[in-house]
Amino acid sequence: MAENGFRPSTLLGIRKNWDDLTNESVEDSYGQQWSYIDRKILEYTCHSAFFVSIVIVQWADVIICKTRKLSVFTQGMNNWVLNTGIMFETALAAFMCYTPGLDKALRVYPLRFWWWLPALPFSLIIWLYDEGRRWLLRKYPGGWVEQETYY
Repeated sequence: MAENGFRPSTLLGIRKNWDDLTNESVEDSYGQQWSYIDRKILEYTCHSAFFVSIVIVQWADVIICKTRKLSVFTQGMNNWVLNTGIMFETALAAFMCYTPGLDKALRVYPLRFWWWLPALPFSLIIWLYDEGRRWLLRKYPGGWVEQETYY
């Protein structure tokens, strides 16, 4: 939204005007007026970006679920069913975002390439956290970390 002129401070309390069908002049931070249709396209594009970010964070979730104690470096990524699933999930998200007509059917809109990237640090943080947890499990078997986080 900020890239399109809506600074975060201007978004608070804007919902009533944003969803008003008769209001064709909602102004962004730069004074540009947005029609109802343009506002909804921007909103649905943000929904698409959120959907893609969930898919990207799921990469880390599925990778950390592979083992309980072993590191991904020890275990490896040799499970081709899992690898195919990750690729399929990503391809499906791209298909949904970029297929003409799905903007009307599912309200998903095309994203610029760099709009796929903000979720990557969160995915990395999840993976690094779990690698650290596993390291502690191996280093201190039966310890506090194992008692509190081992399932």
